[in-house]
Amino acid sequence: MAEKQTKKRASGGKSTGKSSGSRKSTSKGSKSKAKTQTPIRREVGAGVCLVLALLTHLAAAVTVLVLGFLVSYVLVRGVPNLRPEMFALTYTSENQSMLPAIINTCTMTLFSLLVAVPFGVGSAIYLVEYAKKGSKIVSLVRVTTETLSGIPSIVYGLFGMLFFSGKLHFGYSMLSGALTLSIMILPLIMRTTEEALLSVPDMYREGSFGLGAGRLRTVAHIVLPTAIPGILSGVILAIGRIVGETAALMYTSGTVERIAGLTKSGSTLALHMYIQASEGLYTEQAYATSVVLLALVLLINLGSSRIAKMMMKGRE
Repeated sequence: MAEKQTKKRASGGKSTGKSSGSRKSTSKGSKSKAKTQTPIRREVGAGVCLVLALLTHLAAAVTVLVLGFLVSYVLVRGVPNLRPEMFALTYTSENQSMLPAIINTCTMTLFSLLVAVPFGVGSAIYLVEYAKKGSKIVSLVRVTTETLSGIPSIVYGLFGMLFFSGKLHFGYSMLSGALTLSIMILPLIMRTTEEALLSVPDMYREGSFGLGAGRLRTVAHIVLPTAIPGILSGVILAIGRIVGETAALMYTSGTVERIAGLTKSGSTLALHMYIQASEGLYTEQAYATSVVLLALVLLINLGSSRIAKMMMKGRE
């Protein structure tokens, strides 16, 4: 019996030695595999980064080329057709003056922003600074805002015609068009303002609270001035949509070619160009109008950027 137990112990010792040896060989093999896989992963990662960089540069180049082609095409076709009589104060079928449409476009843009910006910025401030985190009301408002952003503009025009022009008896007027456009750009201003406010670091708010400032003072003097560039970016996008809108205004403001007040029907520059192109008789004048429309949008954007810089300097 003693001899048998001795043999078992000896065989057990040999098996233990074999298993420990196999473990050592396995660990050595895994280390060698890891060493061989690490350079391969690095090469694959470098290749992926190179492909992404090439795609990014290619997309940027295509965007610049397409934009340059569009702008140059409009300028080449439109600038030679610009005439002094196209800037007459009164529109006729002979001069095809666009000055009344330019004035109406500026009026429409200004009044739409006066209605939409306070509501949009105020709603975003409430959602970010005052509403409870994870509230169902906040989620509902955000879903509704995103849904409104995807509605076609002609649906807004139909609503404006039925409600503002019909129910409120505003008729075909600049007021109906401006109120319709303010509802249309409200989701855009709300979302961009909300993202701008969320991008402000929380340490700014905590520092203000630590110095004894209340929430209203913190929002007014710390958060909003920091978020101004993002807010103005949304306003600039809204201006671009207002200036280029046609479908909603055909149902609300009308297409009368005159300098109109808020209670009268008037055509904007985009509508003026659409009518010229759709009739087929004033194609050259439509290209000239597109040049002026492009210049107007550029001037408005530059003015907005200038105002943003002045506000930032005043804050400093």
